[in-house]
Amino acid sequence: MSEKSKDVAKQSGVYSDHEYDAGLRVIHEDAVANPGIEPHRVRMTDKSEKHEKNAVRQVAALFTISMLGSALALWAYFAFPISEDLTTVRVNTLFLGIGITLGLLGIGIGAVHWAKTLMPDNEVSEERHLTRGSDEKRAAAVEIINLANQESGFSRRKLIRRTLYGALAFFPLPGVILFADLAGKPGANPGDKLRHTAWGPGRRLTLDPYGFDSEGIKPADITVGSVFHIIPKGLNPDHEDYLEQKAKAAVLLVRVDPADLVESEEKKGWSYQGIVAYSKICTHVGCPVALYEQHTHHLLCPCHQSTFDLLNGCKVIFGPASRALPQLPISVDKDGYLVAQSDFLEPVGPSFWDRSVKQ
Repeated sequence: MSEKSKDVAKQSGVYSDHEYDAGLRVIHEDAVANPGIEPHRVRMTDKSEKHEKNAVRQVAALFTISMLGSALALWAYFAFPISEDLTTVRVNTLFLGIGITLGLLGIGIGAVHWAKTLMPDNEVSEERHLTRGSDEKRAAAVEIINLANQESGFSRRKLIRRTLYGALAFFPLPGVILFADLAGKPGANPGDKLRHTAWGPGRRLTLDPYGFDSEGIKPADITVGSVFHIIPKGLNPDHEDYLEQKAKAAVLLVRVDPADLVESEEKKGWSYQGIVAYSKICTHVGCPVALYEQHTHHLLCPCHQSTFDLLNGCKVIFGPASRALPQLPISVDKDGYLVAQSDFLEPVGPSFWDRSVKQ
């Protein structure tokens, strides 16, 4: 017990120094003895060469499954291109997921099986040293690593080593293809796809998913505290890039008391009678911001809890997002329908892309 704790207890009049010291001695005397290390249990692969060879083949088979799974994911990505038909999305996701799962599980289970059946499993107990060891101890550590290599058979068991190299080489490829495809054409900046959306001057706001058939939405249709999911009028579901255009242009439309809005000088004309429009794509990793807290006027991303202040330019007040949601400037046309004044004046979506806006 620390001297400070003893002083506090003595001042309280509960225990004396002698009583504290006696109590500490009792604690040490009653402490549980170190049980030591359990006796080593010999595995079948340690006793039988047949079992050892079977284990080697099993590990190699798991690494081979990993390679085949990664190849399946690559094949599925190109064999089942995604279109507007949701069936293609399901099939692509199914086979891509199965392939990536096999690629990862094959390596993981294979490594665990290798460690459990073939690598040395003798338990040891060492004192922990917090400082740098001497040169002699460091040399001894290198010798131990070399000994472990010999005992594990990594250099000796060529079948395991080669299939492991193959699995490690294959399993990152599906991810590389998926992320590389986001960049579009070779040499293109991935952020370029997010700089422009389907919004433009005079484009009417319509309720999702009726952008192709609806005439639009009027301010009188929006009550204070209500929130609408908005897309540009005229998006055609039959077009090849419909889903991409809709995803980039998705907007949340909310009406609040105009007196509560805190608007900067350059954005004072971007709202209409308390109606504001903000991108629905979270600036963290692109999840849909779909939760609106009416009493606090906060927009919440359900993926990682990034929270945006709707009344103050949708600035980030909590969570991992690093910038505010882009605002869509809106007004009304001659027929009284809400329209966009322009496209977003900054890229929508995640902030991990290059954000240097071209002028």
